[in-house]
Amino acid sequence: MSAQAPVKRVTVPMIRAQKGETPIVCLTAYTTPMAKSLDAHCDLLLIGDSLGMVLYGLDSTLGVTLDMMIAHGAAVMRGVAHACVIVDMPFGSCEESPERAFRNAARVMAETGCAGVKIEGGVELAETVAFLTRRGIPVMGHVGLMPQSVHAHGGFGARGRDLDEAKRILADARAVAEAGAFAIVIEGTIEPVAREITAAVPVPTIGIGASPACDGQILVTEDVVGLFSDFTPRFVKRYADLGAEVEAAAAAYAEDVRAHRFPGPEHCFGQFKANKKATA
Repeated sequence: MSAQAPVKRVTVPMIRAQKGETPIVCLTAYTTPMAKSLDAHCDLLLIGDSLGMVLYGLDSTLGVTLDMMIAHGAAVMRGVAHACVIVDMPFGSCEESPERAFRNAARVMAETGCAGVKIEGGVELAETVAFLTRRGIPVMGHVGLMPQSVHAHGGFGARGRDLDEAKRILADARAVAEAGAFAIVIEGTIEPVAREITAAVPVPTIGIGASPACDGQILVTEDVVGLFSDFTPRFVKRYADLGAEVEAAAAAYAEDVRAHRFPGPEHCFGQFKANKKATA
């Protein structure tokens, strides 16, 4: 029997080359088991700072630390053989200076083994994106609704509804692309603006609450499978309701324990074995 061919890992250049081709499939992942389940079906897995809300119960992404992102990034890498893995740079890790951003991004890549990092921001962070990419750190951009800046914008409403804001988002996308980003996430942006951005930039766009015209799509996996019920955005399509199944399983387990139905004999180890006496 011949040995099974090794799985080919999706690379950053491969993602970039998918501009205008088959849509890029992206989901978030925060743990090894989830990464193993998603890996074969996705081109790209993102360790998003959304983990602060999804896993840690935070009100926003602002409390997520670099250490948290590295720990979860390393966990995801242990479960991946195929997908390109990108790690979010958390709030405060890139804004101070390009040099500080490089030190933090280099640490993320060295300690996780990921393929690149994602940075929220447009024109104001283009210099940082260029600084990183010139030094060998692949960067995915993120424009439109930027959760790390949610307080400055007064909430999570869709972006690009007025002409001036639409122009700013387009300028942000162009600046990030020109700075060397290999792809750009467009989040929470009205459809015509996201469509225009996709046509205007030479790198793939990844939509989340944006446009079907984007070169790919990404969602938070827990939203997709019903494991995060605090809030379900309008743009999410739920493909399973695992949260309800987990709750039902916990209820059945509790009932069995209280009724002395679990554990049963089949769940217990056998009797003590008698010690064998040594023979002469």
